[in-house]
Order: sequence, then structure tokens, then C-alpha cells
Amino acid sequence: MDVAQNRKQAAPGAPAAFARFVLCGGGVGIASSFAVAGLASWVPWALANALITVVSTLLATELHARFTFGAGGRATWRQHTQSAGSAAAAYAVTCMAMLALHQLVAAPGAVLEQVVYLSASALAGVARFAVLRLVVFARSRSQVAGAGAGAGRAARPVPCVSTPAVPAGLCRAA
Repeated sequence: MDVAQNRKQAAPGAPAAFARFVLCGGGVGIASSFAVAGLASWVPWALANALITVVSTLLATELHARFTFGAGGRATWRQHTQSAGSAAAAYAVTCMAMLALHQLVAAPGAVLEQVVYLSASALAGVARFAVLRLVVFARSRSQVAGAGAGAGRAARPVPCVSTPAVPAGLCRAA
């Protein structure tokens, strides 16, 4: 019972969740941008971005489950899979932004590349926040809220009486 109440209290509202998302996701994103730049000196940029996106998505999903959205523990495989879908979209946005940069500027410097990459990541991040909050971690929040709402009172079975409107086959044991 105490665990359910603690988990319910850990689920923040939208403004607090967004601030936590920016802190966690932004921190991982900034670290990722430097990792991509470093790794891109050894492998093609798109491959470096893909590898870092996988690692950073796993890390960020765990942070979001535990801290950002108050899911009450580790992320499930379902949450990791759904988060990976939104990360794939973010990967596409950052790749398109970098492709556009290289089409427009013959030899962009590292600072310009970082500005473009981080700007595209921020844009994709806002969309990811909505997806993670409304889809990926929404079920966990509703389950936690439901568990906390019934805390402290005993569950009582509701009798089901068979009537012409409710056939006996639809009555379930409590």
C-alpha cells in the first residue's frame, strides 16, 4: 500500500514532467551530441548517430521511467520499444537536418554542426515528450493512480443479479 502511494506521489504534473524531461533528455542529448561528433571521426556520421541514438535512448528511457514520468521503477520492454519508435523519428529528424546543412554549407564547422544537431534534437525532443507522456508512460500513470485511489479501503464485491437486461453469462465472479 505504501509503495502504491509513493508511486502515485512520484507522478508529476505536465510542467514538472517537462522540466524533468528537459533535464534528463537534454543532458543525455548534449552528451550524445559530443559522443556523435567524436565517433563520427572514426565512422560515417549516420552510423555514429545511429549507434549513439540506440545507447542514449536506452539510457533516457530508464531515466524517464524512474524520474521524469514517475512510472515507479525500471522501464518495461514495451516502454523501451515504444520509446525506440519515437527515437527513430528523432534520428530521422537529426539526419535530415544534418543532410540539409551539408547541402547548404560546403564545409560546416564543428560549432555550426552542433548548433544544427542540437536544434533538430530539441525540436524532435518536444514531440518525443508528448509521445512519451501521452502514450509510452500514460498506462503506467493511470495504473499507479488507480492503485493509489483504492488504497486504504477494502475491496468489496459488487453483486451481479441476472435479469433480462443482464443475462447470467455476463455476471462475473467478484
